[in-house]
Amino acid sequence: MADSRRGGMLTTLAVLFAILASTDILKPLHLEGPTTGLVFFGERLSGTPDAILGPLLGIVLLIYAAGIWRMRRYAMYLGYAYAIYVTLNLVLFSARNPLPASQSEMIFDTVYVIFAFAFSWGTAILLHRHKVDLR
Repeated sequence: MADSRRGGMLTTLAVLFAILASTDILKPLHLEGPTTGLVFFGERLSGTPDAILGPLLGIVLLIYAAGIWRMRRYAMYLGYAYAIYVTLNLVLFSARNPLPASQSEMIFDTVYVIFAFAFSWGTAILLHRHKVDLR
């Protein structure tokens, strides 16, 4: 049963961050394709760095999801840190890589950026709005 202080939106976000964590933990297995890897500060990783940082970021996101689920104060701070990381990651990736070649890739990238900003910053702001409910 959902914590009444958490509400439906934060419950959903906690589950989504847990799913995102599992995808980062599994990044080194390249289940999404042979050229996939964690993007860390704008650079797509492969090999040993991907094998270490993918699962590490996944564990951090699991801790974040648990903090949201349990309505812990640290989740708000972790949320802001993650939102800043996402912002830096997107800006650096855009600066280090050429623009997408096709219109469909451009649309995908635009939608991805919008969702990445909305979910990362939206969750941090929503947690901040529930600050009095955090333990």
